Amino acid sequence: MELTNTVALVTGGAHGIGRALCRALHAAGARVAVADLDYAGAQQVAAHIDGLALEVDVAQERQIVAAVERAERELGPVGVFVSNAGVAFGDGPAGAASAANEQWRACLDVNLMAHVYAARAMIPRMRARGGGCLVNVASAAGLLSQIGEAAYSASKHAAVGFAEALAIAHGDDGIHVCLVCPQAVATRMIGFDDEGRQAGADVGFGGNDVDGILSPEAVAECVLAGIREERFLVLPHPQVATYFKRKADDHDRWIGGMRRFRRRLAGEDS
Repeated sequence: MELTNTVALVTGGAHGIGRALCRALHAAGARVAVADLDYAGAQQVAAHIDGLALEVDVAQERQIVAAVERAERELGPVGVFVSNAGVAFGDGPAGAASAANEQWRACLDVNLMAHVYAARAMIPRMRARGGGCLVNVASAAGLLSQIGEAAYSASKHAAVGFAEALAIAHGDDGIHVCLVCPQAVATRMIGFDDEGRQAGADVGFGGNDVDGILSPEAVAECVLAGIREERFLVLPHPQVATYFKRKADDHDRWIGGMRRFRRRLAGEDS
């Protein structure tokens, strides 16, 4: 897909992967709407790329619809919609089922339902225009798992399944679906600030950094390549493909390996 003169709307665009994507899309010639709950942050990003800042809570469908409508009024038809906003909270003290209901709902609302809302808003428009691209940023946790993050993992698995359903149902409408599944990225979610400096104690995110921590800019370049090449699955950490195959080949063995990994992370193995 050619990005020059395309209009792109990016959720979670004020920080991390979203900010890097806004900048990369602008550099590729796109006109960019920067959507985020952090409106001041969205304004800062938009100011540097001559973009449009939008205050959006992606858990609210009406706000996503309003963002699309405003972006199309001010920038033109949206050809690329990037569902990038995400949240994670960690398990509660009693294990995988113990996070608060509110945290489970927030993970599902932001990590899954926001993708559904975006698709509802965009598919009729894209179909009428003969095509477009939906970029759904999930996680390697949606293909594998994330130790200590049951709600996050479950929501990302659901996001993967929804992206597959979109690609199956709407590929013949000319709508390309791009599913992005990185491991660790130097963002606020794992304790980095916007300049890539370690700013907190949560670096590692349950062993997610085992294959290295990528910069948001590196992930953005992988995503743009996936959009241009019209690939479904984008794996910024290519090792994930091997892990996913091993999981499919012998699920029980994979679970056993993940148990050992959990014990090692918890310091339970001598």
